[in-house]
Amino acid sequence: MTDIATALPTLAELTSFVHGELCRLDALEPDQTPLFTSKLTRGGRSAGLLFHIEGPRLLRTSAVWSADEHRILIYDSKGTRVRTVRLSEAPELATA
Repeated sequence: MTDIATALPTLAELTSFVHGELCRLDALEPDQTPLFTSKLTRGGRSAGLLFHIEGPRLLRTSAVWSADEHRILIYDSKGTRVRTVRLSEAPELATA
């Protein structure tokens, strides 16, 4: 598992980064692989976003953006965490 740090100040940049990372893990073309997003709540309030892509052979790769912890957790299709991305700058949760 590798840790990296980056600044993703807008939701568009965050989404694009996650989509690229998920596609890269499974050698998929981002233009041909849709990204699905769901809001996460904790205690009745927004806490982040869940991202996933679906590929051939029932492949499903996912990532979780934890807004409170300022990090993105990336999981492979087996559910194993493969990368943690620490955010030095992130979008406001209200805009997500």
